[in-house]
Formats: sequence, structure tokens, C-alpha cells
Amino acid sequence: MDQKPFETPASAPPKGAPLAVEDELNAYRDMLLIRRFEEKAGQLYGMGFVAGFCHLYIGQEAVVTGMTMAIKPGDQIVTAYRDHGHMLATGMDPKGVMAELTGRAHGYSKGKGGSMHMFSVERNFFGGHGIVGTPAPLGTGIAFANKYRDNGNVCMAFFGEGAANQGQVYESFNMASLWKLPIVYVIENNHYALGTSVERASAEWKELHHRGLAFGIPGEEIDGMDVAMVKAAGEWALAHAREGKGPVIIEALTYRYRGHSMSDPAKYRTREEVQDMRQHHDPIELVRKRLLDAGKSEDELKAIDRDIRAVVNEAAEFAQSDPEPDPSELYTDVVAT
Repeated sequence: MDQKPFETPASAPPKGAPLAVEDELNAYRDMLLIRRFEEKAGQLYGMGFVAGFCHLYIGQEAVVTGMTMAIKPGDQIVTAYRDHGHMLATGMDPKGVMAELTGRAHGYSKGKGGSMHMFSVERNFFGGHGIVGTPAPLGTGIAFANKYRDNGNVCMAFFGEGAANQGQVYESFNMASLWKLPIVYVIENNHYALGTSVERASAEWKELHHRGLAFGIPGEEIDGMDVAMVKAAGEWALAHAREGKGPVIIEALTYRYRGHSMSDPAKYRTREEVQDMRQHHDPIELVRKRLLDAGKSEDELKAIDRDIRAVVNEAAEFAQSDPEPDPSELYTDVVAT
């Protein structure tokens, strides 16, 4: 079937002031780290160092970068299996993330979780999760704990447009609204889910941010390729939840350049569609242009790229040289008492 072209959303929360140059630079670094990390992860997968599934975040970097720019210390993040970008955005060490991807002893889950299952108490990152839709109920539970403890924290639960059709998502919406829980549900709408376009899988696909209206949950659609717009939406949504007004749904229209996972050839869309997104909507290129317009030089931006490539290469070398877990690790962290 003919694919719909990407469209900039018609409505969004107030955009607020443009990002300061230093904020743009930080966003550029963070998104570029995710991009280069994912490119290297794809290379290691092709070389056989990454086993199992591997879902890359290339193209979607502005969503988690903008949202994490809006959080406060103590706020939590929980997401699905396309999670490497979320880990890096929360400040997790690229070495530990890459080591986990390759199943090594110093990975964040001691080499036992792999690409989809990492966790960091220190960074308030409550995991990537392989079961579709689970970030919604898990995030709702975290939000319930926040309200019970009255700690002022807000949880952000990320999941895709395909997961938005899951029954557990609506059960979560109901409870979160009923109890006015401090949570922001972020639907990362990259249009294709596992490989089926959203219009073929959802009876009503144009306004996923309205999925919570039956429960009294406000929702907004934003351009998920513009980190400044995402940050503004994140600040608005987090303030709403933090003030005790209950949950918010943010639908970020974004796009993944690679297949659903490394085993997906993505033949359900045209090369021209992907190329158009890369040329006209790339989130990193958008920030790069704004930085150049603000007076930053090509040499400065190239230096940032070189530094980030060095960090990623160091992480890859660490992961490849790190030992595999000791067999005794099979019996640790299995039961909590």
C-alpha cells in the first residue's frame, strides 16, 4: 500500500523559548553518542559479538534526549526493548552497556540480560523490557510508589505505537488516572511497530495521544524529530504530573532508519521514504544546522564527533576484551529475599 509521508504535528504543547546554545550543544553530543553507539552495536552484531535480538534506536534519538533534558533528579525511566538510547541518555556508562550487549561480566546485568534487559538503580533506569507493552504497567507501579512515598518524583514510561494497542496499557491508563499518579506515558510512534504500518494495525491511528481521553488523561502530539520541541513537551508533561494532576500521554512522531531488529530487512517500506527522512527530518542534522546558524564552526562539531567516536570505540574494545561471566553467575540474582 502507499505509505503516508511524515507530517509535522498540527498541535503541541507550548514550544517555549528556543534552546540556549549550550543546551543545543549538549543535545547534539547526547544524540550523536546514541547514533554512534548504535552504529557500532550494529557492527558488533554483524561480527557475531552480540547474540540474540538487537533493536537499534537510529533516527529516534531526539525523543529520549529531549525528554531526559526535562527530568529532575529522582525521576525514573522505564522503556521497552529498543533501549540502548534510553540507557545512554540517563548517563549509564557506554562501556557497561556495550559489555552487556556482548554478554560480558562487567555489563550492567552481569552479562545475563543482553540488549533488551538492563537496569541501573543509580541512574533510575528501570529497564528495557522484552514483552510488548510492559513499560506501561511497570511505570504505573513505579508512579504508585512515588505517590505513596510522597517523594515528588515522576516516572516516564516509553513504548511504541504498536504497544499502544495492548490491553495492559489501557488498564494502566485507568489506574493512573483514577489515582492521579505521577507518570508520563511517551508513545514513540515510528510508524511501523514490528513491521506493519500503524494505519494497518490500528483502527484509529492518527491520534494515538487521544487514547487516554476515555480515562480523562490529556495527550499531545509532537514532532519527535525536533529535540527542542520534545524538551518543551517533556517539561509541560512532567510539571502536570508533578503537580498532582495525574498522568499525561505524549505521542512523539519519530522514525527509525533501520529495521525493527537486526534480522529485519524492512522491505515493507521504500528506500526513497527512508532517504527522505534522513535528508529532511534527521534530528541530529536539525540541531547541527541550528548550531552552525548560532555561530559554531564545522571544526567544532567535527571535534565533538571525533571525541564521541573515541568513546564508542573504547566501549567496544572494552566489551570485546571483558571476560564472560563466571558460570556461578547462573545462580545469582535469581531470587530476592
